[in-house]
Amino acid sequence: MRLPPLLAGTLIKRYKRFLADVRLENGELVTVHCPNSGSMKGCALPGSRVYLSRSPNPDRKYPFSWELVQADGFWAGINTGLPNRLAREAIEDGTITELKGYQTIRPEVPYGEHSRIDLLLEGPTGRCFVEVKNVTLVENGRALFPDAVTTRGQKHLRELMRVVREGDRGVIFFTVQRGDGDSVSPADAIDPEYGRLLRLALDNGVEALAYRALVTPEEIRLTERLPVIV
Repeated sequence: MRLPPLLAGTLIKRYKRFLADVRLENGELVTVHCPNSGSMKGCALPGSRVYLSRSPNPDRKYPFSWELVQADGFWAGINTGLPNRLAREAIEDGTITELKGYQTIRPEVPYGEHSRIDLLLEGPTGRCFVEVKNVTLVENGRALFPDAVTTRGQKHLRELMRVVREGDRGVIFFTVQRGDGDSVSPADAIDPEYGRLLRLALDNGVEALAYRALVTPEEIRLTERLPVIV
């Protein structure tokens, strides 16, 4: 995925979850939209280098959106609106070999209890429900999810178990948007219930896939599979 031209700056602070103050390279201080509802642990340190996109909509209250941050020397993609697109692109170009062979890909299809599956793959072998998660927390070389308690993520695991029981394929897909994570694990210290449900889901036929992204100010793309260690 090619990124639009981005503006560089320095993070002053993140607040109210969806807002942040950034000092641009020309010295201007701007308030920007933060497209990430998580805690962004390790990715919201004041003084960090960041990159912003600018909306073409002249009526938007906050024209800038925070896209990238440099964390521990690596660029991390913090926009949670991108992982679904990254996963779809990587399925379509054959990077994700485990999800080859399906004829159609549909996003945001209703399923479960008032939920929408991120990607529904359909083909001669049946249906595959893919729930995509964005991972930006890395500690000691291991990518961890989630970075905050997620009742929504817990619900998704229960619903994936349900689709597997009904005869379909269910996949939880971790998109690691930074280069220093060599494996993925549940963040048990942050959300032990998510970790419990992930292990239960894997024991009941749900598949876990993780892919690391190459993140630069010019592009983000999935490149290689990582082990999921539970």
